[in-house]
Amino acid sequence: MNETFKALSDPTRRKILELLSKGDMNAGEIADKFDISKPSISHHLNILRNAELILAEKQGQHMMYSLNTTAFQDVAKWFFDFRDRGND
Repeated sequence: MNETFKALSDPTRRKILELLSKGDMNAGEIADKFDISKPSISHHLNILRNAELILAEKQGQHMMYSLNTTAFQDVAKWFFDFRDRGND
């Protein structure tokens, strides 16, 4: 869970997640939405992948990225469980 919260702490990574919530994208499409270098986008994508917040699948010459909805369900469950502990 620590890797997840570390990944979510960065505004660029949160923006990438917002973009992917609208549909799958490749790295170039994601990079076009930012005013930072492609290697920097790649670094952010690797952090999101390591935190298992996104999935990557090779399609032809491109790597397609998508949200890992299971990871978001796990984070939501953690928040609700944490909140419910305070109500006991």
